[in-house]
Amino acid sequence: MPLTRREVIAGGGGLVWLAGVPARAETAYPSRTIKMIVPYPAGGTTDLLGRLIADQFKNGLSATVIVENKPGAGTTLGADQVAKSEPDGYTLLMATSTTLAINKTLYKKLPYDPVKDFAPIGLVAGVPFALIINPTIPAKTLPQFIAYAKSKPGLAYGSAGNGSPQHLGAEMLKTAAGIDIRHVPYRGSVPAMLDVIAGHIPFMVVDLQPALQQIREGKVRVLGVTTPKRVAAAPEIPTLAEAGLPGFELVAWQGVVAPAGTPRPIVDQLAAQLNKLLADPATREKLNAISLEPLPPSTPDSFAAYIKAEVDRCAVIVRNSGAEPE
Repeated sequence: MPLTRREVIAGGGGLVWLAGVPARAETAYPSRTIKMIVPYPAGGTTDLLGRLIADQFKNGLSATVIVENKPGAGTTLGADQVAKSEPDGYTLLMATSTTLAINKTLYKKLPYDPVKDFAPIGLVAGVPFALIINPTIPAKTLPQFIAYAKSKPGLAYGSAGNGSPQHLGAEMLKTAAGIDIRHVPYRGSVPAMLDVIAGHIPFMVVDLQPALQQIREGKVRVLGVTTPKRVAAAPEIPTLAEAGLPGFELVAWQGVVAPAGTPRPIVDQLAAQLNKLLADPATREKLNAISLEPLPPSTPDSFAAYIKAEVDRCAVIVRNSGAEPE
């Protein structure tokens, strides 16, 4: 009976069976299609960034790269798929601070471990957010909106899903402003924003990138951004701290990870491509133009340390926001 792969690896009789058998040549990476899983719908910030990175991998590695959107369950569906994939470098995750930091505290039973189940590749960009409302709401400033919300207990807000920064940001607003609001989760920020535009929900905290054009066309009204200073792409928009909530700050981050156990040479190849992309002045200008903040070059090891630190930092933010673990 032929020996199994496990028996061969284990040694013993397998060593005799291997004797005289020529070693199989290692196939150079990449030799087949790389799949980038984006745990949000098409059209949002994470999807846009994932496709930009996929193009870099395609050109830099002479590879076929496809992007697969798998939204749902606060990014856990897509993340769990990657965590359970073969650690061979052919399934990657466009990971966010939701996936790798916030969810650890927000979910009582997470199907993956953010630290143990992934091989970090690199950080890419920071993501600013904005508070937007439907223009029919009689409020043009943050204090006016807070007064309006206090007069309408249970006011609904949308988010990109449970555990998303949009969810967390609104809960932070709830605590900071002392308002009673009700969460309506969506499968991504763009579907939620479209319902704000349509008037089905009155407001949300949204990533600025997909909202900026809607803001400028008057389809939604913006009351402030969540960054500690104004965003370069829209310097006319005040921060929420300036507008009436001192100390309010929420900035998410995006990065790329592979399944734990992915060979380090493959991880290093991918990390080098990420850093090459971020070192390109044209790419940095493109990211700034779409309201994303390019982050300094990272290594797989520095990103791993960053994830561990962010799990602890976000645990404090989640608890202070008042969001209830699910």
